[in-house]
Amino acid sequence: MVGPRQARAGKAASRWRPWVLSSLVLATLSACADLSGISSQSKLLDANALGLTATNAAADPASAPVIDPQWWRAFGDAQLNQLVDKAISNSPTLRSAQARLARAQAASDAIRGTELPQINGSTDLTRQRFSANSIYPPPLGGAVLNTGDMRAAASWELDFFGKNRAALEASLGQVRAAQADAQSARMLLASAVTRSYFNLVRVDAQIGVAERTLAQRTQSKSLVQDRVTAGLDTQLELQQSDSALPEARLQIETLQEQRALALNALAALTGQPNVPLALVLPAQVAIKNIAIAQSIPLDLLGRRADVAAARARIEAATHDIDNAKAMFYPNINLVGFVGYSSIGFDKLLQSGSDQWGVGPAIRLPIFEGGRLRANLRGKTADLDLAVESYNALVIDAVHDVADQLASASAITRQQTELAAAQGSAEAAYTISTQRYQAGLGNYLNVLSAETAVLAQRRLAVDLTARALDTQVQLIRALGGGYDSNAVNSIGRANSSSSVSTAQP
Repeated sequence: MVGPRQARAGKAASRWRPWVLSSLVLATLSACADLSGISSQSKLLDANALGLTATNAAADPASAPVIDPQWWRAFGDAQLNQLVDKAISNSPTLRSAQARLARAQAASDAIRGTELPQINGSTDLTRQRFSANSIYPPPLGGAVLNTGDMRAAASWELDFFGKNRAALEASLGQVRAAQADAQSARMLLASAVTRSYFNLVRVDAQIGVAERTLAQRTQSKSLVQDRVTAGLDTQLELQQSDSALPEARLQIETLQEQRALALNALAALTGQPNVPLALVLPAQVAIKNIAIAQSIPLDLLGRRADVAAARARIEAATHDIDNAKAMFYPNINLVGFVGYSSIGFDKLLQSGSDQWGVGPAIRLPIFEGGRLRANLRGKTADLDLAVESYNALVIDAVHDVADQLASASAITRQQTELAAAQGSAEAAYTISTQRYQAGLGNYLNVLSAETAVLAQRRLAVDLTARALDTQVQLIRALGGGYDSNAVNSIGRANSSSSVSTAQP
């Protein structure tokens, strides 16, 4: 004989048996999800392919050279610091990058919300005529009555196959990429302002040399005129000295144009294109050089913001593929509702009008016309694109750093040779001046010796400017003090990547 307890258990089992059977059937059908033949074809370049070798810095990051995120302050120019700060605060480009970051963060928050239970409330109050020829018996059929329905519904998607989780990971990857892009834009803006400022200093120094050249040639013409008057020179020598003056004035005008353009570029970079910049430019020698070791390991390219952004996009694309694969499997939701329903508004909240329901909802795509496979192929292609974009970026980055290191080394050697040449020219000028003062030579010899000095000074101005510009370019090529740990820490507790990305 079956007791009451066993009877109740049997009834409960009979109620849940259809759900269990349905779950087993759907699980069996899900095993038929066809993911075959779709996989990524692109591979990340490894360190050997890039020509990178292990270094002490790679083994011990604490021993690696560190670049201050505000590296431009190391040049010791307060005016430059103000220009860079103003550019960063006024730049539409940086504000656009911040807006893209905010959009990515909002998208991530929206996806994160799908992991939580959803609760909605609704109230429907309707006056309607019930059909006399439908399912409603008299006196409902043919009557015009009020109906009310008030309920609270809840649902919770059980992410058994990781679809929502993968979508969240992909979104977090896009957030990290957007953050790195914002830092990259900041570094590029700072380097553009610094390079424009140093170019303006160069042009100003060249104007000083050009003005001295014009004065020197004016003196030379005056001396030749005196010699012609004294019968010591001919009109040929006078015309030759006179022809050098327009050339000197042309050089000054050309440099003045360059100076105006450089000022306009700085004004635009600082977000005030219609405001004249009142700058007191320093001498080139007053600008400090930033000492950067010439043996910088190329594996420090991993500190570049654009490289970090490319890695983050690979991680995001990988999780997009996980999300696309999870769409082949069932969606399982727990749903329930509670509320009131009645005919007649006055009975809506009375006893007996209450209603409730609870149960699982399972959805499985069986025949969807190839839509899911097409989506998976598209996400796989996105991963291939992200990997190849990363590879191309790293190759360009290695090339960029190698070029800057080569230029820095070459400029150092050129400065050594130029210093020797300039020293010889200065010594010759000193000797000619002493001979003139002792009455052993004429002033034309002094001016001729000064011509060689001015030529060396022009070369020195340009070479000094190149040295400063190369320092800025090398700092930019090495990431400009970008801290990848600050970006990668976001979502790290909830994020893990199945792709092993090369970090040169």
